[in-house]
Amino acid sequence: MTTPPAALVNRNKKHFLGVPAPLGYVAGVGRGATGFTTRSDIGPARDANDVSPKIQQQFSDLKRDLVTVSEDEWRNVPEVGDARNRKQRNPRAEKFTPLPDSVLSRNLGGESSSSIDPTSGLASMMPGVATPGMLTPTGDMDLRKIGQARNTLMNVKLSQVSDSVTGQTVVDPKGYLTDLQSMIPTYGGDINDIKKARLLLKSVRETNPNHPPAWIASARLEEVTGKIQAARNLIMKGCETNPQSEDLWLEAARLQPPDTAKAVIAQAARHIPTSVRIWIKAADLESETKAKRRVYRKALEHIPNSVRLWKAAVELENPDDARILLSRAVECCSTAVELWLALAKLETYENARKVLNKARENIPTDKSIWTTAAKLEEAHGNHQMVERIIERALTSLNSNGVEINREHWFKEAIESEKGGHIHCCRAIIKAIIGYGVESEDQKHTWMEDAENCVTQGAYECARAVYNHALTTFPSKKSIWLRAAYLEKNHGTRESLESLLQRAVAHCPQSEVLWLMGAKSKWLAGDVPAARGILALAFQANPNSEEIWLAAVKLESENNEYERARRLLAKARGSAPTPRVMMKSAKLEWALNDLDAALKLLDEGLQVFPDFPKLWMMVGQIYEQKADLSKAFDAYNNGVSRGKES
Repeated sequence: MTTPPAALVNRNKKHFLGVPAPLGYVAGVGRGATGFTTRSDIGPARDANDVSPKIQQQFSDLKRDLVTVSEDEWRNVPEVGDARNRKQRNPRAEKFTPLPDSVLSRNLGGESSSSIDPTSGLASMMPGVATPGMLTPTGDMDLRKIGQARNTLMNVKLSQVSDSVTGQTVVDPKGYLTDLQSMIPTYGGDINDIKKARLLLKSVRETNPNHPPAWIASARLEEVTGKIQAARNLIMKGCETNPQSEDLWLEAARLQPPDTAKAVIAQAARHIPTSVRIWIKAADLESETKAKRRVYRKALEHIPNSVRLWKAAVELENPDDARILLSRAVECCSTAVELWLALAKLETYENARKVLNKARENIPTDKSIWTTAAKLEEAHGNHQMVERIIERALTSLNSNGVEINREHWFKEAIESEKGGHIHCCRAIIKAIIGYGVESEDQKHTWMEDAENCVTQGAYECARAVYNHALTTFPSKKSIWLRAAYLEKNHGTRESLESLLQRAVAHCPQSEVLWLMGAKSKWLAGDVPAARGILALAFQANPNSEEIWLAAVKLESENNEYERARRLLAKARGSAPTPRVMMKSAKLEWALNDLDAALKLLDEGLQVFPDFPKLWMMVGQIYEQKADLSKAFDAYNNGVSRGKES
């Protein structure tokens, strides 16, 4: 065991060891150390909970001395802030010192201008060396010269890519400039927002890389900011991460150029062979019809039950090939009504009937198959089969639990009429018009149906509604009048006269129907027929003033004045009315037989003294005869008799 050195054992103990440090001693104070701060170091301080004294309390002792201030001292007190910010409030005028002419001449001597020769490319291999002394003058930027230089450089580049053999440019200048314009970012927002969006989308991608919308949003952000290649890289990375997302593949195909897009879609079809949208996009990328057909046939091998693919494939074929393709389509998609109907249109009459029958077996709840069958029969002249098919359609649909909606069937009838299938629309109206309508609401409902049909231009449907209503209510004059006005406005003269003949047979007391029939014959130039109708009207309505006056007008318009006089004489004998007396006098007056007219007016005034128009006609006739006194008497008598006129 070794012993410690003697120097360590025999050294003397220092006198200050073990002695307490003096008051205020800080170890290491000589080398800049500081000790703890005590309350005695900072002097008298307030506690945290002490209330801060107010200003008026702090200066309370000084305020007492203000009593001794005189008025002169108060006036000489300086304004507050007068000496503060004086330089800012009173700036001195800026001084300009003239520049010596020697400095200006030296600067002018050092300037030189250089320009680019349009035919020689760049003027110098080292721009700026042409300036003597390397003294480049400083001044404002000339934007016009910069634009000219840019255009000159663009022309040089375009001329360098010209064909050396033919001398023609192989690059379209307008197209080149358009491509440059399209490369300019279209986003006009804040760049900080873009950075935040990038960080946010990056966080989403890293947190959930199997979320396709995050990849799509990231790619579209880069696309908007003009970084198309970054967008393509992002979307392709997303496709690698999520190979089963058709949205990602479609977005990738959209961002890629056409040739690359085909390869991308081909890769997508290998990963998702059952995606209809991807196959449709693949066909759209093809420019030739033959290639499109090949794509659709390949797609149908993977997805034979896609109606959309079958329809797209059929649209590219000629009628014969389309018929063969549709025969296969209805086998794979037996519930697709559109495919069945398309096949029926391409088949012959007999085969179309078989196709529609088979379609009804597979789809018993669709009404369009039944209406197509009815239109097929109408097109081949089997009009009786049309009504039978529509009746069977309603029965079959009802038995299969299909709700019979009157509005839908009325729309089907209107579409049939617009398509030229008149018998089909009539059959539909006849079968559906009474469906679900109470007996007390039939007339009102049917009149509304007819008006709706007229509003939509479906006049045959309106005729069918009126015919059914007249069959149910044959004695309703209002329905006959509505039907007559329909024929008058939108039908033919023959249809109107035929309807009016039926109308007067059921409503012989309706004067309007008789007069409409007579007027129709008269306008057609058949005056004897019009007289015959009015004669029948006389028999049904012997004392009708309207029919008498209509007969008189008919004769007067045809210059048969003697006939008109005889008719008026009969009318005065059988139906003497004020209007009959007035028309009689007016006829004589028109024939310039004033005495006969006055005589008829006197007879009329004896029977109808309170009819003011008779007194007026008497006064006017006396005025025409220049007998003003009698005219004045007639007017006075008329005023006294008819005070309300």
